[in-house]
Amino acid sequence: MSFQAFLNEIANGLPSPVYLFYAPDLFLHKEAVDAIKNLVPETERDFNLHIFDLLSPVEESPPFEKILDVVNTVSFFGGRRVTVVLGNLQKLGKPNIGRLKNYISKPAPASVFVIFHNGAFGKEMRERFKGLKAVSIDIRESEMPYWMKRRAEAKGIELSDEATEFLIGLVGPDLGLLSAEIEKISLLGRKRIDKDDISEIIPGGRLYAVFDLVDALAQKDAGNVFRIYKSLKETSEDYSLIGALNWQYGRNLHSGQSPAADEYFSRIFELLNRADIEIKSSGRSFPVEYLLFKLLRLRAGRSLFS
Repeated sequence: MSFQAFLNEIANGLPSPVYLFYAPDLFLHKEAVDAIKNLVPETERDFNLHIFDLLSPVEESPPFEKILDVVNTVSFFGGRRVTVVLGNLQKLGKPNIGRLKNYISKPAPASVFVIFHNGAFGKEMRERFKGLKAVSIDIRESEMPYWMKRRAEAKGIELSDEATEFLIGLVGPDLGLLSAEIEKISLLGRKRIDKDDISEIIPGGRLYAVFDLVDALAQKDAGNVFRIYKSLKETSEDYSLIGALNWQYGRNLHSGQSPAADEYFSRIFELLNRADIEIKSSGRSFPVEYLLFKLLRLRAGRSLFS
């Protein structure tokens, strides 16, 4: 698990001198930085923790060679390493790439240099920065329940399996939104949270969730489909709803199905992908309504755009 690999490094106190953490979701970057901060005692952070971002305005961030000077600084507190965090490696200019490569080849023993890259860390980047310990901090959909349970535990509560799946089905796979809902749930004053507890506090939770929409689509009940969508739309953004539908259909997809079933789900995911692109690019009016119309018409064996 990519997320677990990151947790293992944190649990071990970031033993390597240089790290590269990467993910396409900036929410995960913030979460990772917070975890790194917690490794440095609060009383020592002014001297032993330094955070820079290559996206910061020039007047707010020192030149890259000055950042490397900080990485090479001996700890103010004898015996403890200086921790330096640098965000958005993808913005590092060509003149400084050589400086970074030189540092990676001979890192300072008294520091840990943690670098973040926004997006995938592809083959070209890996070749360019050989020697970096690259660790994905991305969370796959299959890892979300585990992540949610750990986050709930950190808030002093236990999420049941049913509550976890219900929450994802209701909110979608947006980690920021899920985190906010877990924060809200933690204020209930209960140690264990079940599905019914969630439906009491999340708007729309008592009425419909995404799996209700999927069921209505499967039954080809157009009236119910658009009635449920109208309810969900009051509390969910369209992009979040697409993600939740993708998650819910993914749970219904099992290996070893018939070729017709495989083709059916392939068409569903293609429609979901098209709708997601249309929402993000404003390429079509009422993209979700159009998606639901196509899903209602979709049957195994039929043309996707018939």
